Amino acid sequence: MDIDVGPVDPSILYEQDLHVSSAVWEGQERGLLRCQEHTSLLHQWKLTDEQIKLVDKAGFGFFRKIGPMSLNNSLISALVERWRRETNTFHLPLGEMTITLDEVALVLGLDIDGDPIVGSKVGDEVAMDMCGRLLGKLPSAANKEVNCSRVKLNWLKRTFSECPEDASFDDVKRHTRAYLLYLIGSTIFATTDGDKVSVKYLPLFEDFEQAGRYAWGAAALACLYRALGNASLKSQSNICGCLTLLQCWSYFHLDIGRPEKSEECFPLALLWKGKGSRSKTDLSEYRRELDDLDPSKITWCPYESFENMIPPQIKAKLILGRSKTTLVCFEKIELHFPDRCLRQFGKRQPIPQRVKRRDRKNRRLDDLDTSMSLACEEWAERGDHIVDSPGGGNVVDDGAYMEWYARISITKLYREAFLESQVMNMIACMREYEEAASGISLERLSPVEREVMESVKDTFANSLTFGGWQEVAVNSGYGKRRRRNELTPTTTNNGGVGNDLSSLLLQKET
Repeated sequence: MDIDVGPVDPSILYEQDLHVSSAVWEGQERGLLRCQEHTSLLHQWKLTDEQIKLVDKAGFGFFRKIGPMSLNNSLISALVERWRRETNTFHLPLGEMTITLDEVALVLGLDIDGDPIVGSKVGDEVAMDMCGRLLGKLPSAANKEVNCSRVKLNWLKRTFSECPEDASFDDVKRHTRAYLLYLIGSTIFATTDGDKVSVKYLPLFEDFEQAGRYAWGAAALACLYRALGNASLKSQSNICGCLTLLQCWSYFHLDIGRPEKSEECFPLALLWKGKGSRSKTDLSEYRRELDDLDPSKITWCPYESFENMIPPQIKAKLILGRSKTTLVCFEKIELHFPDRCLRQFGKRQPIPQRVKRRDRKNRRLDDLDTSMSLACEEWAERGDHIVDSPGGGNVVDDGAYMEWYARISITKLYREAFLESQVMNMIACMREYEEAASGISLERLSPVEREVMESVKDTFANSLTFGGWQEVAVNSGYGKRRRRNELTPTTTNNGGVGNDLSSLLLQKET
């Protein structure tokens, strides 16, 4: 049974053939993604008071409090199946949603305003020089502590996790730089390499005051967008980036796999820290729950009740959540589209502007086909591009938007449930044809025509009772059916009970 699952209009989701959802619909399950975030050993770092002051100065005072977070791989894998890198949004049954800049500030406590994080890759020789100058110690290539300008997280922890009490201030700074490199390498800049972090980030912490001027939150979101986009491809089996942010975002917005909240504190990721984060629910069940998502399961604006907890310096920058801008982190350039998710700000959602198609085959430039300098210029103008609903206000009228969205998106991924619903619709149509045929008078028909019409009636009747399905009319409707095994089983020619029609068709499809 060949079923076209969409989108009807492929102008927005033009990479459908590459997306994991196309594999799901072909019955090719890739299983759970391997989540590459390494927070489990963060608590083993023992920071002195001097180090904590330097960490605060560098912009990670709130973020360091989050520490280890238990990840729900099944939920994360299900969310990734809804992510579309063409729009940098989740495509859910009720419309698009995304992780916005203000949510990075609220959930992680990172600054979303400031200088973009830019730089270039470094070679092994330069990387070793950086380690010697900024850390005071060198990783051993012979012991595989460094490779391709990336150092092992375990080496950083083993060498720098405890600063001596009598350390000089220069040594305190070196140990703190090692901690910050470990922190970002295991969280916001985690990669699919697993237990390594690039030394290219180390110069960002040479001057702690300057480090505090960077937009770490924007860089973290750029990396997560990129990681989600890569993981949404059917050829991928890993996901990296700040998965704590992804999981907490889901808990705030979607009542799916959500644990009980902990005591309220800032940053808001701490609300979901502790027992109950892991779930025994499997991927297919989360997929079904996302398919069946209704308004009662979505909280569009979940942060309003926490307003009194938000530090003033964080609150002052939240307007950037509605900035249609460009996010930068070294070679990564990603677009931030709050105009596609205005209901997350209590606004009416109009049909958004079409997104420029990305040239991912052009390797000479970034895969957004734009230069880094242009991306930084757009980021510099972030405050000038705050989006709003036409006419402002917070009235939500989804009619035209949802009609458009149904044409450009794919909202159902639970294949078996969708196929069975298609079968039931087919049965309903067959019942209507049968009743129409039954209403035709045979009196004026010739013997041949009468024989043909009776054959048609018999065909419909036999098809509708084939394999044990029986119509149960409710208020003269055709939509409600009951399996034969709830009544009297239909016996086949060989004496057994026949398979139901939908199951046979599903088996044939798979």
